[in-house]
Amino acid sequence: MAPRPERQDGQGAGLWRTGELLAWLGGLVLTLSAFMGWYTISGDLRGRLAVLGWNTGTIGKLVFLVGLAVLVLLTLRAFGVELPPSVPDGLVIAALGLAGTILVLIRLFDVPERFEPAVGRGLGIWLSLLASLVLIAAGLLKSAEDA
Repeated sequence: MAPRPERQDGQGAGLWRTGELLAWLGGLVLTLSAFMGWYTISGDLRGRLAVLGWNTGTIGKLVFLVGLAVLVLLTLRAFGVELPPSVPDGLVIAALGLAGTILVLIRLFDVPERFEPAVGRGLGIWLSLLASLVLIAAGLLKSAEDA
């Protein structure tokens, strides 16, 4: 990773372009969604319970790490450190978004056995799916903006 050269077309590598903003938003929501309720369990004596994404096993932790990787990449970019030119930031973000989407879809359709009785899908898993799809779109937009 080398310091980023300034662009000659006057646009700069602004933090506030659409692809960059969507990447920040998607990365932040994906990271935080690992600590939101992915499943709800009703029928318990204590009422309705929520299972956090973090507690769903390795996949929940990997979703957190994907979101964190996007935030680290964007933070390094904001401080002037970039990936080599042969590895565009936008495609890395889109690939991380695709990985996040696959992981969330696995958890959406394959509920861990220990949560099987009376399980519903919580808001957190839908936000995770939306955030990972936003990351794919942000990466593609960022690639188009950087071209």
